[in-house]
Amino acid sequence: MIPASFFSQMGLSLYDNGYLNTSVCRSTISYIDGDRGILRYRGYNIEDLAEHSSFIEVSYLLIYGHLPTRTQLDTWNTRIMRHTYVHENMIDYMKSFRYDAHPMGMLVSAIAAMSTFHPEASTALHGDQIYDDPRMVNKQIFRLVGKLPTLAAIAYRHRIGRPYVYPNQDLDFTGNFLFMMDRLSETTYTPNPALVRALDVIFILHADHELNCSTAAVRQLGSTGIDPYISVAGSAAALYGPMHGGANEAALRMLEEIGSVENIPAFIEEVKAKKRKLMGFGHRVYKFYDPRAKLMRKTAEEVFKIMGRNPIIDVAVELERIALSDEYFIKRNLYPNVDFYSGIIYKSMGFPTDFFPVLFAIARTTGWLAHWREQLMEGTPIFRPAQAYDGVSPREYVKMEDRESAVDESVFAGYGAGGANPRKL
Repeated sequence: MIPASFFSQMGLSLYDNGYLNTSVCRSTISYIDGDRGILRYRGYNIEDLAEHSSFIEVSYLLIYGHLPTRTQLDTWNTRIMRHTYVHENMIDYMKSFRYDAHPMGMLVSAIAAMSTFHPEASTALHGDQIYDDPRMVNKQIFRLVGKLPTLAAIAYRHRIGRPYVYPNQDLDFTGNFLFMMDRLSETTYTPNPALVRALDVIFILHADHELNCSTAAVRQLGSTGIDPYISVAGSAAALYGPMHGGANEAALRMLEEIGSVENIPAFIEEVKAKKRKLMGFGHRVYKFYDPRAKLMRKTAEEVFKIMGRNPIIDVAVELERIALSDEYFIKRNLYPNVDFYSGIIYKSMGFPTDFFPVLFAIARTTGWLAHWREQLMEGTPIFRPAQAYDGVSPREYVKMEDRESAVDESVFAGYGAGGANPRKL
């Protein structure tokens, strides 16, 4: 890597729209080799972690840098589960949303609101030196990892008009989440272990992914010294976008629109003609098959054994086969990514389509917190990216009476003068 200061000493700056080839930090958390389809967390291959570890164990690994001992894992799990409860005022806050509010909008708002429920953790009130204390850092990590599934479950139950279910600390992290989502009046309800494991694997695959958009957001916000609740809320807001955490929802909608295997050839031709987008294929980093997509496809088959085979999977498999044998897509390195199959799994498990990014946020919170903690330990200046100014040259001020010919009146096309209501008589 070449330090950017090398160019500034020569009076030069680099233009890199979208940070396509710019490193803004050093990190030891995750590693991607896009040319070979490799993803590692703290040096461990994602395939090994998905096969042998639990999500809560992988969360410890990402945040603290090593796989936990039995004692460390038990302590970590206990701390997380003790913080699964939320304040009753938070429940009232969540209930204040419209019945049809998007669950991701509810979640982003609730995470930000958590900052007001824990004023002792606010750097605005107490200064950023409070996070020099590792106990303060760990306390907020316990809270955020523990409460995210609870907030997500409340958002889900609010949407369907069911009462909130309190956490069950006798279950593991993912099992408790499904318990809060699905329990009705059963006194002995326990989620299906195979579905718990399938979702646990998906959470592992989504836990971290280098410096993606939402992770860059947590570092940029964290560099201001703000508390982790606001930083994570900002990251969740970034994840909300259809080009990021909402991509699996878009991929599923695409597959449902295709509808059947017979319609795939026509759809492929529309993609080539740039009339349609091929969602769930290609990646900014991977120039080969996303290793998470392979694991997702395997997980899908496990879910189908319990929930029944979703016919959309046949469309997905055939679309993948055709795309991977077509020179148009091969030349462009368009291979399935993690979003291509995850939406099918979520749908098969009964999750609403607009809930998909919420599931993503539960998992990715551990990655965000790993980066937040790493940046705290290393210290970083406040982020201040440079820009390449491409505007007009200096010009003289124009008085109001002389502006008529200089202003584009189409800027507010469709709006009445002064914001008047066009429907008002």
